[in-house]
Amino acid sequence: MIDSHAHIYSKEFDTDRDEMLVRAKAQGVTKIFMPAIDSETHPAMLDAASKYPDFCLSMIGLHPCSVKENFLEEIDVIKELLKQHKFYGIGETGIDLYWDKTFVSQQKEALIIQAELALEYNLPLILHTRNATQETIDVIKTYQGTGLKGIFHCFGGTVEEAVQIIDLGFLLGIGGVASFKNGGLQQVLPHCSLENIVLETDAPYLAPTPYRGKRNEPAYLTQIVECIASIMQKEKTEVLDATSKNAEQLFLTK
Repeated sequence: MIDSHAHIYSKEFDTDRDEMLVRAKAQGVTKIFMPAIDSETHPAMLDAASKYPDFCLSMIGLHPCSVKENFLEEIDVIKELLKQHKFYGIGETGIDLYWDKTFVSQQKEALIIQAELALEYNLPLILHTRNATQETIDVIKTYQGTGLKGIFHCFGGTVEEAVQIIDLGFLLGIGGVASFKNGGLQQVLPHCSLENIVLETDAPYLAPTPYRGKRNEPAYLTQIVECIASIMQKEKTEVLDATSKNAEQLFLTK
């Protein structure tokens, strides 16, 4: 299994990070891709990548919830780090209309800049779209035909939105929400193909049932695979093979 989105460098894991990663490997997790948040957490992420090479792999970007007045300074930090380190994706970036709408125009500008960086460095773009799936799709549509690729992380939209995303050549990041009775994915995933899906935990957030409300971790991908297999009426091995192949092609194939 590949966890395409986990913040394993976050402070929630400071007391047991090694043990948590041992549990992940014991469940069959082979790689964890770490999305960036902002300059305050970049050092912790890069440290994790250094301590766990070939297992915990870094991306670089500016989370929409971290977009403030100084977002261009944050972008400059990203540009400098791209010159210094190997990264596997740009993000997470995107639009968030749930927490704070003060800097929506700046969020969109930051998204566009990071989309351009993804194209420049031939890296996948990892998108955060809370309460803003269609708004983010509309931005990405302006890049149709450019070869821009990536993941709509924590997808929880409609069938119509899923179709638009797939038509754009992007993948759906499916995590713990698949196990939530009110998550909506039970109605959407049957209309999708395994070719369009990657697994993610978003650890330490959004733990799947039966761990909902507790700290999430990559080992819980097992529960997510079971949910996807049940919803899509597939064998678990099919889900594992397809999603791993999709993640490898996106992140590790140039």
